[in-house]
Amino acid sequence: MSLPDTEDKLVDLAQRLADAAWAAISPHFRAGIDAENKSTGSGAPYDPVTAADKAGERAIREILANERPDDGIDGEEYGTSAGSSGWTWLLDPIDGTRAFLAGLPVWTTLIALVDPDGNPVIGLIDQPVLAERYIGTPSGSFLQTPAGRTPLKVSSCDDLRQAIIATTDPFIMTPPEQGAWTHLRHTARITRYGLDAYAYARLAGGTIDLVCETGLQAHDVAALVPVVRGAGGIARDWHGNEAKLGSQIVCAASEGVFQQALISLRRSAL
Repeated sequence: MSLPDTEDKLVDLAQRLADAAWAAISPHFRAGIDAENKSTGSGAPYDPVTAADKAGERAIREILANERPDDGIDGEEYGTSAGSSGWTWLLDPIDGTRAFLAGLPVWTTLIALVDPDGNPVIGLIDQPVLAERYIGTPSGSFLQTPAGRTPLKVSSCDDLRQAIIATTDPFIMTPPEQGAWTHLRHTARITRYGLDAYAYARLAGGTIDLVCETGLQAHDVAALVPVVRGAGGIARDWHGNEAKLGSQIVCAASEGVFQQALISLRRSAL
């Protein structure tokens, strides 16, 4: 399916959306901002949201309303706005609000354009504190920094025993999922935690070899897939099928690492 505009124009728009989000978010970073709990019900895990999350999404929506009024929008903070074009922008203004509240520069802004069949075709993972913007397109992925653009390429690692792996928080996994993760952790060379979507950016950048997570929503996933695939990586679910927009996802630098991880992951696939 052809894009609704040229790739260059869509990438330029996505970058301006990220710029607008950071302009709205930046006054709140490391400023002692308060957070509300979005979770409801007794025993539900703490799910923070801040004024920065909401301001970032409003800034993005304002631009899209002016420049792409026929496109749909699905954002974490303000829900879904239907469009007539069939194309939808998926937004997560601050992926990693816990990291944001802790003042850690591993939260990101996620922006994706999804086609009428639900396939993400443009993805942007922005870490503005580090001035790193990871962009995935049908033509490939690149890292945008103040110094310019650098093509992204996953690592050459093809053995899980030599891999650097990551998940944000194993304690949000179900017991069967934790069992699968524990097997991966004991097999891999290095394991890291707490990176949210930034882990997928660094997989595309060649410094992490596998990331797997569960309990994700569409806006958590859509931007990651084009970035990882455009860098030569794999994005699938825990069954081994092509990644869907939500729940369980595993991204890997190579088929070898992926297939070794899948032995454990498929046992607890949803």
